[in-house]
Amino acid sequence: MTRTLRVRAETWPLRRPFAIARGLKTAAEVVVAEIEEDGRVGRGECVPYGRYGETVGGVVAALEDCTAAVAAGLTVEALQANLPAGAARNALDCALWDLVAKKAGRRAWDLAGLAAPAPVRTAETISLAEPEAMAAAAAGIAAAADAPPLLKIKLGADEVAERVAAVRAAAPGARLIVDANEGWTLAALERLVRPLEDLGVEMIEQPLPAGQDTDLAGLSSPIILCADESCHGVADLDRLAGYGMVNVKLDKTGGLTGALELVAAARARGLAVMIGCMVATSLAMAPATLLTAGAEIVDLDGPLWLSRDRDPSLRYAEGRVYPPPPSLWG
Repeated sequence: MTRTLRVRAETWPLRRPFAIARGLKTAAEVVVAEIEEDGRVGRGECVPYGRYGETVGGVVAALEDCTAAVAAGLTVEALQANLPAGAARNALDCALWDLVAKKAGRRAWDLAGLAAPAPVRTAETISLAEPEAMAAAAAGIAAAADAPPLLKIKLGADEVAERVAAVRAAAPGARLIVDANEGWTLAALERLVRPLEDLGVEMIEQPLPAGQDTDLAGLSSPIILCADESCHGVADLDRLAGYGMVNVKLDKTGGLTGALELVAAARARGLAVMIGCMVATSLAMAPATLLTAGAEIVDLDGPLWLSRDRDPSLRYAEGRVYPPPPSLWG
């Protein structure tokens, strides 16, 4: 067995700016890990995230430090102790899953003991903008769907109800979820939850900054709250208060292995599950499609923001994302 690890950073321009409460981006900065063994190549992609102290250079360096371990036969199981959870481990974990699947001539979901993923409706994100622009984006998505779409509305601290009302008017049949990206205070959440309920909002994602979760303990919210920045892995579940759902992202859990563990642990605690993503290519989304069966919310629209995607890529059609072809991943 001869194994080599290749690591590279890539930039994928967006077709329009993507804005959230913390800022704006015009390109997806990703890192790809490739493991070649006897002519087969396993691939994984991650998104270094500054909010978690990650940089492209730091993730590349962390992966390159694993070159000897990969050459010596690093396994998915051993990797969990080799790197901390985060973007670097995600890329390497998914590359190992892909390689093992190719060597076995089986699909990754079969190796994981899961049913084959089916096409599933994904949330489509409405970037933070003026209410009129958000309404126009919602109308465009609704017009292209064959059924009421699931819209994820990015919000800041200002004009919250106005923005949601504009989206609701533009897409009256849509399912709505909102994401504050840690941008609210407890007082703002208490003030907004009833108006948002009246507008048909089904879920509020990460309203308060991570670390303030205990403030939610006494809140009686008619809308389920979802932990994103507050929940990276299984160890975080015991610290959550007031949340009824967790957003499982491979860049937080450190790959498919950690994500499978988090989904199982969340379910055991009676929590609902959302499968989420960063803005990235289909290679980053593909492993997450294995987790979509039974998830209350799937949010894997990252590639839809790109000017172009990989070839081959995931298929997106009429608001749904389809399982990955083996030539892409797994």
